[in-house]
Amino acid sequence: MKSIALKVFLSIVIVLLGYMVVKSIMEPVRFKNEKADREKIVIQLLKEIREVQVAYKGIHKEYAGTFDTLINFIKEGEIPVVNIISDPTDTTYTKTINDTTSYINVGDSIFKHRADFNPESIQYIPYSNGEVFVFASGIIEINKVRVPVFEVSAEYIHFLLGMDEQLILNLIKKKNEFERFPGLKVGSITEASTDGNWEF
Repeated sequence: MKSIALKVFLSIVIVLLGYMVVKSIMEPVRFKNEKADREKIVIQLLKEIREVQVAYKGIHKEYAGTFDTLINFIKEGEIPVVNIISDPTDTTYTKTINDTTSYINVGDSIFKHRADFNPESIQYIPYSNGEVFVFASGIIEINKVRVPVFEVSAEYIHFLLGMDEQLILNLIKKKNEFERFPGLKVGSITEASTDGNWEF
């Protein structure tokens, strides 16, 4: 009787140990996959914010200084629709004429692929329970030339919220060791760049 009970006990222990081993192997894989899925959503939003900032700068010669300004530009701003044609007087066929044919609302242009798009939503970090992107803009001087800059960022602790805390801490530590931003960002407040940190 004791041997049967021992066998049952050992079987349960073996099953539990097997489960724990499989879980310890699969947890980092699940974390990596979910992290990639969340990053994809955040990156898409950062690309759209960059596109709006570039459009804003094209009209105002500087980047928007706040999300409120950017949101208002999405709602009410217009960007030109330009028709580029060859210059008929140019025999080399290298010169073009830019002809503004009309204007289109910024939101209708940049966010046309999104059904029921709400301009207010661009300021919020996905998956974060309402955290707002860190937003900055300004002017820096490069070779005595004043250059507009902007930066929008979200840290891992915000958009990986609810995932394995230890794996998030490990990820942040690794980024800090290599002096990399622990999250996703687009633009730079210290150099003339509109790149996202996922692009290099």
